[in-house]
Amino acid sequence: RDALVTSAVNCLTSFLSGFVIFTVLGYMAEMRDVEVEDVARDKGPSLLFITYPEAIANMVGSTFFAIVFFLMMITLGLDSTFGGLEAVITAVMDEYPQVLAGRRELFVLGLITVCFLGSLSTLTYGGAYVVKLLEEFGAGCSILAVVLLETIAVSWFYGIQRFSHDVKAMLGFTPGLFWKVCWVAVSPALLAFIVISSLLDQPPLTLFDYQYPEWSISVGYLIGASSFICIPFYMVYKLVWTPGSLKQ
Repeated sequence: RDALVTSAVNCLTSFLSGFVIFTVLGYMAEMRDVEVEDVARDKGPSLLFITYPEAIANMVGSTFFAIVFFLMMITLGLDSTFGGLEAVITAVMDEYPQVLAGRRELFVLGLITVCFLGSLSTLTYGGAYVVKLLEEFGAGCSILAVVLLETIAVSWFYGIQRFSHDVKAMLGFTPGLFWKVCWVAVSPALLAFIVISSLLDQPPLTLFDYQYPEWSISVGYLIGASSFICIPFYMVYKLVWTPGSLKQ
């Protein structure tokens, strides 16, 4: 029930956001006497920090709405940061409890310092181009690749029967055939299709009429690969060093 409610709220929120965004874009297109697609040509940071603030500046009570808008952006950023950092902190703390048990504060401080130093490049004069590169290569396809690997690991390696028994132990009933087929075949197939198609169909990367050079695209692929390449490497490491045959 919680999963269905969360998914429904997420989709309805996106649906509502679509009305909000396109009413603003339509208003800006009318003000500039251009087409809507020309207003939204530069997506991402430029849409967020240039087009939208320009629209807010033309509203009645613009100062109030500007404060609300950018407070919303700050809280969204903090929320995403807390979630991502907590995932890393918990995983590392669980992996090395003897070493980090009494040093959690120092570990968190070190992690945040590394993240801070890594993000300084986005505050330079060319920071918008760095953000665009991270936006294109550091998130979307990488997240889907991680989820694909998770699905394969759980459904094929851990085994759908074991997973179904775990669900029964937690919820009191065994998942139906529909869910098993989705976990084993449908979800991996769709995820693999999305990942492969997004890699094959890569339009030229541009921002503010600047086309990124080929070497920067290669850097982008390295950034994207760094998000999930440790998973297959660690899998091979565990297979090699764990005692027993490959089947065991």
